[in-house]
Amino acid sequence: MTDVAPQDLIVFDGYCVFCSGFAHFMTRNDKLGRFQFVTAHSQTGQNLYRKYGLCPEEVETNIVIVDGSAYTHMRAFTAAMSTLGWPWRAARILNFLPDGFSKSLYLLIARNRYKLGRRTCPMPSPELKARLIE
Repeated sequence: MTDVAPQDLIVFDGYCVFCSGFAHFMTRNDKLGRFQFVTAHSQTGQNLYRKYGLCPEEVETNIVIVDGSAYTHMRAFTAAMSTLGWPWRAARILNFLPDGFSKSLYLLIARNRYKLGRRTCPMPSPELKARLIE
């Protein structure tokens, strides 16, 4: 991959059941096929973590790029959901939470994600696999 990311991209933890579930959800509900996907543990994912000032070893947030703008933490979730039709775009209401609170809540879940859900995830669906980039 070049230094320029696609306009709409989701970088996710391929080992995390929540993150992989989110990628599967977006694949099913992204009717326009806007998003491509990359795992955070791939070389491209690691490079994107560094590009946006995140620690690639910790992988504590998805990165969602919409129309060329990058979002992390709760804003990543709401940015992705905003691209979908109703009722999913109603998740934008989470943007009204104070930044400190929403980031703390997101990180609480992210740091405990392996305890809250299994660590191994199902293989990507053919639809997700077709939209994965290296």
